[in-house]
Amino acid sequence: MKQLFETSATTTGGRNGHVKSADGVLDFNLKIPTQMGGEGGQFTNPEQLFAAGYSACFDNALQMVAGMEKIKIESTTTANVGLAMHNPTSYDLTATLDVEVKGVDKDKAKELLNKAHTICPYSVALKGNVDVKINLV
Repeated sequence: MKQLFETSATTTGGRNGHVKSADGVLDFNLKIPTQMGGEGGQFTNPEQLFAAGYSACFDNALQMVAGMEKIKIESTTTANVGLAMHNPTSYDLTATLDVEVKGVDKDKAKELLNKAHTICPYSVALKGNVDVKINLV
């Protein structure tokens, strides 16, 4: 396998800490959301960062499979990522993708979504670990 890209980010202080990417583009504080008992505020958290990455990656995979079929589409992907308590000492991620696809009929859009789900690196990484729901909106 040929690695195309690698990056890194370092966090100090966990969910109430600070994260910085190796190139300095990301450089900000993290806070536990109020829904989880934290102080919240104008800060991000790991689930929000994951949702941003997943939505971008999936939308790109969708554009790619459409392009391979020589179909021009417009799409918008929203990733909803949550943290659920599995038991008192372990947690699970939850993930739902809400995807709007313009330029094809509903059946073709669903077909493209299924194909994108098989090649998106985030979807592949989650396979067998997180039940990802995909909604055509």
